[in-house]
Amino acid sequence: MSKSLDNIALQYCLNFYSGLSCGEIDEKMDILLAKLYEIFTAQILDIGGTRFSFATIASLLGLLILAFFISKIISEIIRRSLLTRLRINRGLQEAITVFIKYVLITLSSVIVLQTAGINLSSLAVIAGVVGIGIGFGLQNLASNFISGLVLLFEQTLKVGDYIEIGELKGTIEKISIRSTILRTDDDLFVIVPNQRFIEHNTVNWSYEGHTCRIHIPISVAHDTDLLVLTEALLKAARHEPRALSTPPPEVLFHKFERDSLEFELLVWIDEPDANEPIRSSLNFRIAYELRERGIKVPLPTRELVLRNPELIRQAFSLLDSDNADKEERVTINSRAISTISPVSSDMSTTNLRDLLRNISYFERSTEVELFALIARGYRKYFDIGEMICHEGDPSEEFYIILSGVVEIFSEKNNQMIATLREGEFFGEISLLTGTPRTATVRAIAVNTVLFVVERQQLQKLLSEHKELGEQIALKLSERQQVLISLGLLNEEELQKSQYAALAWVRDRLNSLFGISLGKN
Repeated sequence: MSKSLDNIALQYCLNFYSGLSCGEIDEKMDILLAKLYEIFTAQILDIGGTRFSFATIASLLGLLILAFFISKIISEIIRRSLLTRLRINRGLQEAITVFIKYVLITLSSVIVLQTAGINLSSLAVIAGVVGIGIGFGLQNLASNFISGLVLLFEQTLKVGDYIEIGELKGTIEKISIRSTILRTDDDLFVIVPNQRFIEHNTVNWSYEGHTCRIHIPISVAHDTDLLVLTEALLKAARHEPRALSTPPPEVLFHKFERDSLEFELLVWIDEPDANEPIRSSLNFRIAYELRERGIKVPLPTRELVLRNPELIRQAFSLLDSDNADKEERVTINSRAISTISPVSSDMSTTNLRDLLRNISYFERSTEVELFALIARGYRKYFDIGEMICHEGDPSEEFYIILSGVVEIFSEKNNQMIATLREGEFFGEISLLTGTPRTATVRAIAVNTVLFVVERQQLQKLLSEHKELGEQIALKLSERQQVLISLGLLNEEELQKSQYAALAWVRDRLNSLFGISLGKN
C-alpha cells in the first residue's frame, strides 16, 4: 500500500514538472521559499513596541535553552574545580551551585531578551497578571518553590545530612527548588516536597556536628543488683566499636513499674545513618551481658480469679492416677533447668563492687559512691607482656587490678620495683598529684583485667561526691614516705603539724580537679 502511495506522489510530481523547463522550476522554487520566508517573518506579536515573528520567537527560545545549559555547565565546573578544592562541606557546595546556576540563568535570560529589543518594564504588568493567575492555579508549586529557596539559604538542612521527618529517615541526596531527594536506610530514593520540611517538625541528626545519642530501654526484675546491672550495661556500650567513649555512655533509672524496674542506656555515636545497626548490635551485647550475670528480664503477670473452685477441685481429683507421672516430669524438668542455668566463674562476671571494697580508698564508700565510680570507669584487658603505661608518661588514669599480675619496674635504672596482684592498684598517686609516671608497668599474666578510671571522669566523680574526695585525701596523706620520695612533701613541714600532709593533699586535689575539699 505504501509503495503505491509513493508511486502516486512521484507520478504527480512528474506530471507537475513535466511541462516545465529548468528555469521555470527554479522560479517556482524561489516563489515557494519566498512564501515560506514571508510566513516565518510575518509579525504575529507586538510587545512594548517590539514585533515578533515565528523566526524571532524560535531563535529566542533556542538562545534561552542554550543559556540554561551553559549556566548549568558553568555552575558544575565551579563546584568541581573551586568549591571541592576549598573543602567546603557537601551541603554548602550544593547550595552555592544551585544559587550560581539560577543567577546565571536569570542574567542570561535578561541579556537575551534585552538584546532582542524587549523592554522588560513593559512586561511587568503582564507578568503580574499572569503571576496572579499562576499563583491561584499552582499554589502548591509556588509554595514548594519558596520553601526550596528557604532551605537553600537557611542551610538548616543540607545535602549529606541524616534527617527524620514523620516516618521517613534517610540522607539528603539533593535539594532542588521544588523537592528534596531523600535516600532511606533501605537505599530507596524518596522525593519529598520542600513545603513539608517547612510545615512539619524535622529532626536533623547531623546538625552542628555528626554526633547523636541513642536511647535503649531495659526492664529488669525488682531484685536485680543495680551495681551489677550498671556494670553490665556500661560494659556492653564500651565494647561496641561504633559507640563513642567521649561523651561516655550513661545509665538512667527511670521509674518503678509493678513488675519491673525501668532503666535506659544512653550511648553517643557519630554515624547517625547507622543508628539502627548500632542499636541492634548493642541489644545483642546487652542480652549477652545480662545472661552472663543471671539478670532476669521480667515477664508481665496476670491475676487469675476462680469463681467456682469446687468444680475445679473435682476436676483435678479425676487426675489423681496421673500424679506420679507428673511428679516425675517435674523432677526431670527441674534437673534440665539446673543443667542449663548460666553459672560462670569468669572474671567478667565477678562483682566489681566487692572488689572495690577491698581497696583502701573505697573501703568506706557508700553504695551510691560505688555506683558512681563503676559508672565512671571501665574494664580493660591486657595480654601477657603488654605495656600498660611507661615511665615519664603524663598521668591520665589510675588502675585497679581485677585479675592477673602486673610488674612495676624502672626503665631508667633497669630495676624491678614491685609485683602487684588482684585487688591492688597503681597509678593513683601520679594522677592525684599531677606528676608524670615514675615507673613502667606491664602485664605478666595471661588475661590481666584492670579497672580504669580516667582523670576527666575522676574529676566529675569527686565534684559530685565530696565525701569520697575526703576519703581519698585521707588515705593518700597516710602515704607520706611516697610523697616525700617524690619531692612533693617536706619532712620539716610534717614535723611541725601532723595534719600537714592532709592539708597539702587537699590543696593539691582542689587545684588539680577544681573541687573544694576541707572547706565549709
